[in-house]
Amino acid sequence: MDEKRLIEEITRRVLASLQMESSAQDPARLPVGVSVRHVHISAADLEVLYGPGHQLTPLRDLYQEGEFAAKEVVALVGPKMRILENVRILGPVRNRTQVEVSRTDAIYLGIDPPVRPSGDLKGSSPITLVGPKGTLVLPEGCIVANRHVHMSPSDAQRFGLKDNDLIQVEVLGEKGLIFNNVQVRVKDNFRLEMHLDTDDANASGITTGAAARILGKQK
Repeated sequence: MDEKRLIEEITRRVLASLQMESSAQDPARLPVGVSVRHVHISAADLEVLYGPGHQLTPLRDLYQEGEFAAKEVVALVGPKMRILENVRILGPVRNRTQVEVSRTDAIYLGIDPPVRPSGDLKGSSPITLVGPKGTLVLPEGCIVANRHVHMSPSDAQRFGLKDNDLIQVEVLGEKGLIFNNVQVRVKDNFRLEMHLDTDDANASGITTGAAARILGKQK
């Protein structure tokens, strides 16, 4: 493991420890993860971009169990021929390719993707992906991911929530904000974490590892 990866791993473990301590002091608290632009890829589309038989190469584990940032990256190209380079692919592979960008990214690319939950791609924006071995033109597949909170069934029971509930969450800090329409996503292996994109994170002046508090169901 090189020095940069080692520092990232130590930071991740320290933040996880601090988050556990905070949760013990305030049961409504949860950590925040900031999602930068990224791509979820299907096995077939990965072969188009990286060549036949290519498989994702894990670079580092993400906070959610079983998910990882891959070494593979692509370029995103919009209709104005503007390019966002070195956009990370996240693994494991999925059934369908999905591109997630912020609203700021979308404006730069010249597209207008809808705000959607992950996997809801019907009628989403077209986008072109360029890899070292090929180009993939998607007629739809680019979204701005909605605000959401991952939680396990036991967390959901503790908060009195269920999958797909909409809640209000207060992000704590010097520029703290209350976010509405935050989707609850419940799964057995989910770890408690709120996901915001870079625009929302910048608006509230936070980075990954910040704290938030669930206020309750959307009013």
